[in-house]
Amino acid sequence: MNDQPRRRPAKPHRRPQKDPVRFLAFEALRAVDERDAYANLVLPPLLKKARAKGDFDSRDAALATELVYGTLRRQGTYDAIVAACIDRPLREVDPPVLDVLNMGVHQLLGTRIPTHAAVSASVELARVVLGEGRAKFVNAVLRKVTAHDLDGWVEKVAPAYDEDAEDHLSVVHSHPRWIVSALWDALGGGRAGIEDLLEADNERPEVTLAARPGRSTTDELAEALGEDNSLPGRWSPYAVRMA
Repeated sequence: MNDQPRRRPAKPHRRPQKDPVRFLAFEALRAVDERDAYANLVLPPLLKKARAKGDFDSRDAALATELVYGTLRRQGTYDAIVAACIDRPLREVDPPVLDVLNMGVHQLLGTRIPTHAAVSASVELARVVLGEGRAKFVNAVLRKVTAHDLDGWVEKVAPAYDEDAEDHLSVVHSHPRWIVSALWDALGGGRAGIEDLLEADNERPEVTLAARPGRSTTDELAEALGEDNSLPGRWSPYAVRMA
């Protein structure tokens, strides 16, 4: 009789599942980094192609758009947060890995996506585009990120304003330091003015439609959009804003 304990059969290796929304967002981020492409020029053709294949509905397109623009908008802040969660200089992290990490950080700190979903979706994306080894690295870093919310991380990673005002504003408002300096010079100094400007510059832009005289009216545009999705233009009587 064999007294040796039976060895359990190894679990079959699960193939990573490709999430079309996050994969498309990753493609757009890589194009911006590799080719110095403009996100607003790269993203629409990718969305159009995905819709033509039947992979996307309007909610998928909205999420992909938020992942791309939100990640890029707060990239400077997210870079500082990732740097605080790793044991190597940020420049030593391969750009594709950093794109997956920053997109994961945006889901954790900049959206209402639940924490477990943000981490698991990011790790799954990493498995697809980076491989199992780097997916483990992404998992470890993002789990560290969950320790604080965005305000907590900013307070932790941004230098004190009194010690280095421009670097503080650069990290807090996710603008390159040279842009902070140029804008501050243009305003003529004063903390409130520069912070208000940098904060406004990070706001999601509104979509504004123009009614061409003789072809349509603002009432027709508002009716087409629906009462809950239209606002009058701020500056022009021919404008309608999408809510």
